Amino acid sequence: MEVKLQNLKNTILKELAEIKDSQLLADLKNKYLGRKGELNEILKALKDLSDLEKPRIGKLANEIKQELAEVFAQAESAFNPNKQTNFNFDASLPGTKKEIGHLNPSTIVQYEIEEAFLAMGFAVYDGPQLESDYYNFTALNIPADHPARDTQDTFWLEGDNLLRTHTSNLQVRMLEKYGAPFRGIFPGRVFRYESTDASHDHTFYQLEGLMVDKNINIGNLIATMRTLLSSVFKREVDVRLRPGFFPFVEPAFEMDIKCLVCGGQGCSVCKQSGWVELMPCGMVHPKVLEAGGLDPKVYSGFAFGLGLTRMAMMKYRIDDIRLLQSGDLRFLKQF
Repeated sequence: MEVKLQNLKNTILKELAEIKDSQLLADLKNKYLGRKGELNEILKALKDLSDLEKPRIGKLANEIKQELAEVFAQAESAFNPNKQTNFNFDASLPGTKKEIGHLNPSTIVQYEIEEAFLAMGFAVYDGPQLESDYYNFTALNIPADHPARDTQDTFWLEGDNLLRTHTSNLQVRMLEKYGAPFRGIFPGRVFRYESTDASHDHTFYQLEGLMVDKNINIGNLIATMRTLLSSVFKREVDVRLRPGFFPFVEPAFEMDIKCLVCGGQGCSVCKQSGWVELMPCGMVHPKVLEAGGLDPKVYSGFAFGLGLTRMAMMKYRIDDIRLLQSGDLRFLKQF
């Protein structure tokens, strides 16, 4: 049978090369590949082969059939280069909706915040996620024996490197590179080596803000934060300032927002308190200015760290942070 198949293939190719008319081509195709064509007649004998021969001959037969079909298709195209498929098109019918992707809620919030800060004259910067101990801690007035390091469970790597625990790692980098005056924000992914729950994850997103110039004060900080929050939430929100401690700012504050998930009644997101810690902030510590190459007697500034992930949870009333990175389409399609 193998010889018959090869001989048939060679015969068809030889006769096909001599065809000069589309009707003769159609007749040739029907003669060899038609329902009652010679190829099918040969294939009917497959059932009589041994179990060892059937797979090999069957595969060969399919390959030859496919090859001949392609050869005939090319020949038909050559005889009818302008041939088009016949179909009826009704322009009044609605089109087919194409499913396209969309942004994650955290990214949506990030873009809205970027637009708000761009309108206030800030620029948007990016920086490394793989960071050195110096820029992540030491340059921010957090020496090796400082207790503040214990509050940030860190993914340590080889060579005294780490996965950045906050976007504050860019403060000194930006001052070293651009000097003062400086006005910028740094959105990005950060990492903490900690257990996950409804309000904590090992990977999340923050946005750091830094403004340094002459005569910058707390009033500038508060005005900037109020403008930001009203731009993102499109309404007035209840906030509170309370004293805080962060080595790279002095004085330091914690800005809390009344939980928008439960309306301040208490839930898993706000840990039943009615308030969510949203934005640690304060005036840039003199030692940080010095690390950035600036004279703290001449320049002052404010810095803040905004949790983009938590902001998204507040804006869209998401009660579990783990949903944002889950990849669950049932959740993501809601936005």
